[in-house]
Amino acid sequence: MKYFITGATGFIGGRLARQLREAGHDVIAVVRSPEKAKDLSEIGVALHKGDVTEKESMRKAMTGVDGVFHVAGWYKVGVRDKSQAYAINVDGTRNVLELMKELNIPKGVYTSTLAVNSDTQGVEADETYRFTGRYISVYEETKAGAHDLAEKMIRDGLPLVIVQPGLVYGTGDTSVVRTTFIQYLKKELPVMPQKTAYSWAHVDDIAHAHWLAMEKGKVGESYNVCGPTHTFIDALKIAKEITGVRLPMAVPAGMIHAMSAMMYVFDRFIPVPESYTGEGLRSIAGVTYIGNNSKARRELGYNPRQLKEGLTETLKHEMKLLGM
Repeated sequence: MKYFITGATGFIGGRLARQLREAGHDVIAVVRSPEKAKDLSEIGVALHKGDVTEKESMRKAMTGVDGVFHVAGWYKVGVRDKSQAYAINVDGTRNVLELMKELNIPKGVYTSTLAVNSDTQGVEADETYRFTGRYISVYEETKAGAHDLAEKMIRDGLPLVIVQPGLVYGTGDTSVVRTTFIQYLKKELPVMPQKTAYSWAHVDDIAHAHWLAMEKGKVGESYNVCGPTHTFIDALKIAKEITGVRLPMAVPAGMIHAMSAMMYVFDRFIPVPESYTGEGLRSIAGVTYIGNNSKARRELGYNPRQLKEGLTETLKHEMKLLGM
């Protein structure tokens, strides 16, 4: 099979491209800089210069493929410059899906996120859950807009499957998740927020879930491809079992909410790390980005690994890099 993929230079997209190539499929990746994606060309991925924000730059590469994986996304939280959020997450998704329709691509898989549900207040949301409140971050808001757009195009006849990962971790990560683990290992993580919880999934499992969605997913359906749910504190307790590194102090969510209100005033004028901006603090203050993956297990055969197994690999890799 021949597949077109966006976001192949990213965390999930890169693993997906490799898994597809290992299975013998032809993969075409649209990348902004082919010169910086030589690792993909070395495994046989055909690179095509383009950008999801420029619709016509993808047309030639997408023509004639058997399926499309739209993985690319803007995923920053707590940064000042949010200028690309809407352009990539919403307009970029519109461009890819419109091309899919125009070129009569038989099937596509779109990467959404559990974050479109925002803080579920402790509910392990399934695919029928709908959030109606105010979003915590621009990331949530723009991904929700893209998700709505994908659902609208499905209703209009687009042969698309939606997958919704939860928190993604693993070796090769470049997000704030990895930054947090490194801070913990270096004993520089100041506190652990109480009540905050995520559905944790290893990047290889999420990449495989995309492939399963292409092969087995029902057109028009959405699947939570998240992993097991753990509070942030319980995840770090598992990390302590693996590494022996002491845990930071646990603090109430209300305290972090108060800090976020204060930082909202200052971070517009004073440069601060992403995790400590008003938006960054709100996104960890007792929130639960959690989901139920029963449907994906039942219909796709999705079977994510347990957190301890994935964290053992991830943390030992980071400890080696740190010389620990």
